[in-house]
Amino acid sequence: MRALKSTPWPKAELMMDVLLHYREQMRYVLHEFVIMPDHLHLLLTPGADISLERAMQLIKGGFSYRLGKAKTGLIWQESFTNHRIRDEHDYERHAGYIRMNPVRARLVERPEMYPYSSASARFERTFGRRTTNAESRAI
Repeated sequence: MRALKSTPWPKAELMMDVLLHYREQMRYVLHEFVIMPDHLHLLLTPGADISLERAMQLIKGGFSYRLGKAKTGLIWQESFTNHRIRDEHDYERHAGYIRMNPVRARLVERPEMYPYSSASARFERTFGRRTTNAESRAI
């Protein structure tokens, strides 16, 4: 089991800020997420007036902009993988996969111990109540 650094992980904190910012602007409903050291998983429903592609542009662009121009090199892969949630069972399967990602990566013993995830208590305080929606998309 790899131990998490005791100090906050600045890039993960930055991504949390970006996710909250666009969520507050109602660009999407954020159901589940996990920010891993080298990738990100999201379960979200785009807002009524926004496509999934545009929501991802906002998230990726907002993070890159906030990270600053001092960062050189590739920050994001050019595309993303998405899956349309078919039903409640599919939703729960993807939500569980996202919550368990830090455990499978041996970063923590239990999902709620990982601070950069919707499974943590911090998510409830910062992002509000979880919701479910069969029209969500996993990324």
